[in-house]
Amino acid sequence: MSSVLSPSTAARTTTPRVGMAIFALAMGGVGIGVTEFTMMGLLKEVEQGLGISTPEAGHLISAYALGVVVGAPLLAAVGAKLPRKSLALGLLLFFTVANLTSFMAPDYGSMLVSRFAAGLPHGAFFGVAAVIAASLVPPTRRGWAISMVMAGLSVSNVVGVPFATWLGQTFGWRLLFVLVGAIGLVALLMVWKFVPFQAAHPDASIRRELGALKRLQVWLALLVGIVGFGGFFATYTYIAHTMTAVAGIPPGLLPLVVALYGLGMVAGNIVGGRLADKSVMGTLHRVLPAIAVALVVYAVAAHWPWSAMVMVFVVGASGSMLIPALQTRLLDASPDAPSLASSLNHAALNVANALGAFLGGLVIALGWGFVAPALVGAVLAVLGFGVALLSGLLERKRPLAA
Repeated sequence: MSSVLSPSTAARTTTPRVGMAIFALAMGGVGIGVTEFTMMGLLKEVEQGLGISTPEAGHLISAYALGVVVGAPLLAAVGAKLPRKSLALGLLLFFTVANLTSFMAPDYGSMLVSRFAAGLPHGAFFGVAAVIAASLVPPTRRGWAISMVMAGLSVSNVVGVPFATWLGQTFGWRLLFVLVGAIGLVALLMVWKFVPFQAAHPDASIRRELGALKRLQVWLALLVGIVGFGGFFATYTYIAHTMTAVAGIPPGLLPLVVALYGLGMVAGNIVGGRLADKSVMGTLHRVLPAIAVALVVYAVAAHWPWSAMVMVFVVGASGSMLIPALQTRLLDASPDAPSLASSLNHAALNVANALGAFLGGLVIALGWGFVAPALVGAVLAVLGFGVALLSGLLERKRPLAA
């Protein structure tokens, strides 16, 4: 792991700036989370403002997700020769400007393009931010450092998304993008001030980064994320319908439900980071079955309001425990191309988003009810567990490079 961690950077763990550097990187995650998830709660206002249909408004969310999938490997590879701090600053600037263009987009076509552009730096930023955070701490704390960066995405669901939704509903949906632009600017200034400069690896190149794609363990880790995390999104996508139509919770309490889910994500992210520091593969082998069990219990508990709300927190927590371990696994599987491998994790999670939403919608369309997506998610988590077991078995035969 010498390309990720060096003695000089590990020594800096005793300085107060390390905490502020990780906080600055997490702030970028807050902005990304707000722009990604708030659009789902403002679709009706977007439809009215642009004069478009519900499916067309949904395409704006799909355009952002497509931007993530395309941008994660592309920008990480193109920025391979840049110092990591410079790359992070460039991605934050790109993100900020792209969101401000969404604020000014006059029609549906230009909005579609701007949402795609806003998604491009998403995965690459989280990828390089995870590599920077891991380089600032000893190897035994990498999982914790990565989880703190990812916490920005979780915290955004507790505070940022509810506030941005209220702001958009009360004063106009376009103000969402002004808010995100402001958060992006704050994050950019904090990264510039607190994140230490690290020279690019002398052998860094696009070809070197793309070498990560030749490793089977990288693809298996991505597959664990796509399949195993798909169940998380299969449930989350239809949570509003499940809570109102099955649990009988009033629509006015849905912000509380979303906040509980977000709090679960924060808690799971922190715990997942601690577990990953003890054993990356052990975390994957334990958390994936736990996700499957949680989703089955959720499908039963969803028929009563209070048990449904408890399980919303549990499902959010169990799913988020997976992310730090997956991120760390990708760093381990590709030590000489960490930025690209780490960025691909977020491309994989967006594929998981699309997969989970599609399969969940399919079983609802078949008439199986609103709890059926959770059961589909449990099956996906079991399949992800199978992939993790295969990965571990192959690693015993051929250990990862040091």
